Amino acid sequence: MGGYHGRYLRIDLGTVSESWIPLPESVLRRFLGGVGLGVWLLNRECSAGVDPLAPEAALVFCFSPLVGTPLTTSAKFAVVAKSPLTFRLNDALSSSHFALAGKRTGADALVIVGACAKPSLLVIEDGAIRIESAGDIWGQTSDVATARLQERFGAEYHSAVIGPAGENCVRFATISHANRHAGRGGLGAVMGSKRLKAIVVRGSQRVPVADPAGVVASARDLSQRSFGPATAKYRELGTVANLLTFNRLHALPTRNFQQGQFDEAQQISGESLNEARRVARNSCAACTIGCEHIYALPPHPQPLSPEAGERGEGVRLEYESLFALGPLCGIADRDVVLRAARLCDRLGMDTISVGATIAFAMECAERGLLHEDSLRFGNGDMLLSLLPRIARREAGLGDLLAEGSRRAAAKIGGDAADFAPHVKGLELPGYEPRALQTMALGFAVGSRGADHNRSGAYEVDFSPRADRLHGSPDAAALAVDTEDRAALIDSLILCKFLRGVFADLYAESAEMLRRVTGWDVTDEELRTVARRIVTAKKLYNQREGWNADEDTLPKRFLSEGLPVGGSVEATLPRERLSAMIAAYYVARGWDAAGRVPAAIVAELDLHDLRTDG
Repeated sequence: MGGYHGRYLRIDLGTVSESWIPLPESVLRRFLGGVGLGVWLLNRECSAGVDPLAPEAALVFCFSPLVGTPLTTSAKFAVVAKSPLTFRLNDALSSSHFALAGKRTGADALVIVGACAKPSLLVIEDGAIRIESAGDIWGQTSDVATARLQERFGAEYHSAVIGPAGENCVRFATISHANRHAGRGGLGAVMGSKRLKAIVVRGSQRVPVADPAGVVASARDLSQRSFGPATAKYRELGTVANLLTFNRLHALPTRNFQQGQFDEAQQISGESLNEARRVARNSCAACTIGCEHIYALPPHPQPLSPEAGERGEGVRLEYESLFALGPLCGIADRDVVLRAARLCDRLGMDTISVGATIAFAMECAERGLLHEDSLRFGNGDMLLSLLPRIARREAGLGDLLAEGSRRAAAKIGGDAADFAPHVKGLELPGYEPRALQTMALGFAVGSRGADHNRSGAYEVDFSPRADRLHGSPDAAALAVDTEDRAALIDSLILCKFLRGVFADLYAESAEMLRRVTGWDVTDEELRTVARRIVTAKKLYNQREGWNADEDTLPKRFLSEGLPVGGSVEATLPRERLSAMIAAYYVARGWDAAGRVPAAIVAELDLHDLRTDG
């Protein structure tokens, strides 16, 4: 079997001990790696009902059979845990050299339990572990900590670190590596609760592939196609190109989802940023696309915090950060948005969740539910001052917003919960659900909450197959297909920016896996693998207390119309969403309450997943 070590490394920080646990080939073939293998491991390693921030909670880093091959975009890893933000399954992906070095330690996955007695580093070197003090970098921003670790250990070592937000268990804290982030759901808080500042890895154990010449041929072909028109947008402008398109379609969330258009969108558009601020374009490790666009950060005359890093640095900016720190908060100053994005990167906070939570607080203040005079839409200085307060959990507003919009709404009271922008506790990304109603379905049923990466249902809305302003149960099967495709890509692991490159994702993935592993895998088998992984996520959530009432959207989206031009409003009545959800359950083979029946468990060979404590 090529592509795998066939084992994972389980580390107990409390006892400073490790154990190597075999991974049967049957498990690897059923779940592949990345998110799929991570879900299986979390189910096995984490008891039902555990608090995500308790020492016994498991934090799982998973690699994949493609990591270490020349296949473009394959230098990725998945992080899986129970989310402290949602108390449901959470998985996040990140890229670059940590994946390559992590797999060379000799493990297909790392499972971390327990907690250190004091702020520490976990060093894994060719499978041997040791704990070192992190006292000199505890409290430092993620970029400073990374630089000091590089100086301390050398270029062959690569680290995954948390910033101050992770240390303070902010519920949407990230894990960072080389300015890339496992961003959603608070995985950095899980790491911080274990008093673990960084995981440092180095290894020399490479894994052979079954057909080296075939893998090289696949890599050449995929790399060549990755330069084509399907990825041109990412190379030329990056995801920030979405902003003006979404604005034109009334799908750009503005002022906490009160509108779908932002009058000042042109001022902060990708086109405007590229003309005025872009200084470079970079790539992740083992990537031929080069989607990372770097913008100049102008020095601020009066830095607002010691974490601001106002040194004329470059900032990597994606659409989700641009929307969440710009239009969602009513801010049209591109320099404020760039500074805010850089602050979030350094402090280690998910830009979507922090931007959405601040936008929610701004609306609460304007409605008189919060008494903060300067907390208003469009106040860039307030946004910039709030970010470090949240990361440090400063008493008052900082600590309140560090809990995320769902918990903040519960504490604020009144009708705040009606417009808190989350599903299952995870804040909505930059897709207005009333203007993209198949995506609204994807948000409602998402296993980790409101999610544009685990459901690509917006692709259906942008196609002739659906009426994006009038959602239909007929689109449910199409939404299911986007989820399945995402599950396969996230478990292989490849970048989703390649999805348009494949003529047949399942057949071409099967060919790559045959050449890497030697398995006689088929496209139909991979279709079943994808269904299995999505269903395994649902089974985990069921075990943790999920019920069908969670598969919904905030009241605002189901009761308020969205202006979409002239006197026309887009509406999403509760009955329409309910019908779409019911059709989704049918398409998945689940029962009317959205639960996975025993027949599907048997059909998908999920017998070894724990469904109780």
